[in-house]
Amino acid sequence: MKLLLSALLMVAAAPTPEIRYFQYRRPVQLPPNAAGQACLVLDTTTFAHAAPGLSDLRLYSGSGESPYVIHDAHPSLAPQPTITPTNLGQRNGKTVFDASMPEGEYSDIQLNLSGQNFLATVTVFGSQTVAGLSTRIGSYTIFDFASQHLGRSTVLHLPRSNFRNLHFEIAGPIAPDRVLGIAAAPAPPVEPQYLTILNAGAFTQTGRTSVAPFDLPPNLPIDRIVFAPATPHGNFSRNVQIQALEISPQRDESEPPPVPVTVASGSLLRIHDVQEGHHIDEEHLALDSLQTSFDLPTRWTIAIQNGDDAPVSFSSVQIQMLEHKLCFEATPNAAYTLYYGDKTLSAPVYDYASWFAFQPNAAAATLGAEQPNPLLQGRPDTRPFTERHPAMLSIALVFVVLLLGLIALRSARRVKPPTPAP
Repeated sequence: MKLLLSALLMVAAAPTPEIRYFQYRRPVQLPPNAAGQACLVLDTTTFAHAAPGLSDLRLYSGSGESPYVIHDAHPSLAPQPTITPTNLGQRNGKTVFDASMPEGEYSDIQLNLSGQNFLATVTVFGSQTVAGLSTRIGSYTIFDFASQHLGRSTVLHLPRSNFRNLHFEIAGPIAPDRVLGIAAAPAPPVEPQYLTILNAGAFTQTGRTSVAPFDLPPNLPIDRIVFAPATPHGNFSRNVQIQALEISPQRDESEPPPVPVTVASGSLLRIHDVQEGHHIDEEHLALDSLQTSFDLPTRWTIAIQNGDDAPVSFSSVQIQMLEHKLCFEATPNAAYTLYYGDKTLSAPVYDYASWFAFQPNAAAATLGAEQPNPLLQGRPDTRPFTERHPAMLSIALVFVVLLLGLIALRSARRVKPPTPAP
């Protein structure tokens, strides 16, 4: 009962949204006579001026608050469970095996293979039942060029598929005992779209490392870094590490300096070649960020390890975030305005979120230019008196101590000394 009462008191004390307390507003522009689900893309300006996590976004039609959902088409970054091969063996000089696939759609298949220095072709067939009609999906080249320092690729880029059973045939120097398993990431309902925030700029050379620093304001979610080589030719494989360091303008010099956080690591790969009759066209030129945003401004550093090879020249290194869409139910001929900039607010909870289903053909709304809220007023300070005036508490304590000391002194003077014994 006490916990419930405390929770109710906290809810009652939580600030409520009011138009006059938001710093910024942006008009929402809709197609003529738009009705039903409408979605708009939130840009970097919104993230920079809103509260962390966009908790203070509020959509108004007139003076009434309109429910919304922020929709993100996130790619799957979580580790996928290993699928154990079945019927693993050799047939007609090829390593063959089957795999039972999870429900839903998938695309990229990761083969977990042991060993190095190989080149092989994998042909994949699919069926809905073990004994059902088999469909040839495609053939894919896998390789490990460790001796050539050109990296490794064992990912099969299948088209979006939902076969419950896959059959694999590997033509090349891959024995059955080198097949450890496969993994398949679920395909998102809609392919994720990205917005480019900035270009990291030019690299400088520090020993065998190419380094490019860049600064980011707080609250901007970084999801992907895309590298574009300056020339279309030339094969390479490079290990990359990206770190971020929070910059606090109010840091006490006596405190230990902040420690950089690794936000992305991996390898960049580009191979366009013909080896042993195999046409190889493989590129991995993007890294996913492990931590998407920081509460403080940050200095990011991209470090590319070149080893003994000449540095790779890049025409651009784009810092990107996933496209975040604010979706709502539009009423024909209604006018909507997005407000934000009241960081005392927590994220809203709407019933709309429980039955929301993203519609790819939703009406495309856009945000107008950011404007200061002409009705802006400062929120009244609702903190306790002692928090608003901490110096008064110290003065009161000193006064109480002096008063108690004075009372004790006066009491000591009134006490008569004891009468000596005869």
